[in-house]
Amino acid sequence: MSHEFTATVTTAADTIRAEPSADPTRFEGDALVLFLGPDGIAGGAAAELDRATGGLLSRLINAGDLTGKRYECVPLLAPPGLSCGQLLVIGTGPAEKADAGLLHRAAAVAARQLSSRPRGCVGFLAEGRWTNEQLEQAVAGAAVGMVGQDLYRAEKKQHPFGVTVWLEAAVEVVARGAIIAAGVNLARRLVNLPPDDLYPETFAEEAATIAGRVGLEIEIWDQSRLEREGCRALLAVARGSSRSPRLVMLHYRGPGKPGGSPDLALVGKGVTFDSGGLSLKPSDGMLAMKCDMSGAAAALGAIAAIAALKLPVHVVAAVGLVENMNGAAAYKLGDVVTARNGTTIEIHNTDAEGRVVLADVLDVVADLQPRRIIDAATLTGACMVALGRDIAGVFTNNQACCDAVTAAAEAVGERVWQLPMDHDFDEQIESPVADIKNVGDGRLGGAITAAKLLERFVRGIPWTHIDIAGPAFADKPRPWITGGGTGSMVRPFVELARRTEHTKD
Repeated sequence: MSHEFTATVTTAADTIRAEPSADPTRFEGDALVLFLGPDGIAGGAAAELDRATGGLLSRLINAGDLTGKRYECVPLLAPPGLSCGQLLVIGTGPAEKADAGLLHRAAAVAARQLSSRPRGCVGFLAEGRWTNEQLEQAVAGAAVGMVGQDLYRAEKKQHPFGVTVWLEAAVEVVARGAIIAAGVNLARRLVNLPPDDLYPETFAEEAATIAGRVGLEIEIWDQSRLEREGCRALLAVARGSSRSPRLVMLHYRGPGKPGGSPDLALVGKGVTFDSGGLSLKPSDGMLAMKCDMSGAAAALGAIAAIAALKLPVHVVAAVGLVENMNGAAAYKLGDVVTARNGTTIEIHNTDAEGRVVLADVLDVVADLQPRRIIDAATLTGACMVALGRDIAGVFTNNQACCDAVTAAAEAVGERVWQLPMDHDFDEQIESPVADIKNVGDGRLGGAITAAKLLERFVRGIPWTHIDIAGPAFADKPRPWITGGGTGSMVRPFVELARRTEHTKD
């Protein structure tokens, strides 16, 4: 790669730590972040800070300068009576609505504002009424919010803090939040890398590096292995590129899980660049297509975090890595490709390539007979038409499996919405010359017909497909994150793995 990078997933104990018994009035860092709702100062550490500043916070609240509205960010420079350089007050909105997802974003908003220039030490004041899950997500939010997408800028716009200190917080909870954030930031970094640096071979190399660091078993199938395995659908998509494809499988066997079938399989679409192939995208639609491997990045970031957390589950992550280009050997409209499981697929649109790649990856994973298969893919523009940019569509062949995915996403504050999988949609992918075709009849219901194609390759194993075409990539900055890769689905995948051990299907 022309740009060296070393993504790591660690507890970050040297840069993110907890001080459970620290006195916030004597914290000497560059800044201290206080979370405040519209009810004002209810007691605890906020009351201590108010007393130390001679009632400054109370006066600002009474004057309407501190409202506690959601994501309102108010810096108080050199506050009297405090040892920190500034007190940054971040609004959380009503306490009853301040769930883990909101606190994740609020902490990220504060971190993003403070990271606009280098800072040696920043403190965050945890609220005593927060649950461990809320604190964990707030810690992750702060660590994500301080990291930008300016990987190649000489002058960075965001500067991760030298040290982040969580005051009045449990050490083990902060450590877990830091691990989750590292997984998210790993996925974001991979998505933000340009396609000339991140392509199937280098993605696989990065996966191998991560596997070595966190103790994952890894298999990398190169082109010759893919040919021997009969992954002809994946190989067809890859034909138009000078970059050879890869399939990467990572295994994590947690404590008490020496072998047997996986509890959970995470599958990711890894199209490292999507030109559309011969069904060429327009320039505006192609510019951000380095993000078409966001599902693969989410699977890698999640299993790395799961391993670092040492969760008692057996998880496998599998990603299919290709470039979809329009070289001389590119697959063509009207071609019929034979997937690994023997299903023939007539190609009606070479820009509907992700489902063709995933057909083989899902079949490989099905050989392992996992209890559940969950795939994430930036699969269709149709899903964005239906749900917008912030909500992922979910599709399933098993309601209990889907409910588990939805609950995990909701618990960490990522938005998903289930769409139907009626049998009527199966008719729309029937082909007169092959078993199926790779698009439905016309543009209507395109996200569903794509999911119906994937369903053909899971062999009846409980499966949920997550179309992250909208939330995987922010086309413009949000208060809590810069534009670019978002790390969508890393946190839900980790939460799902955490819950899997206790869930009965």
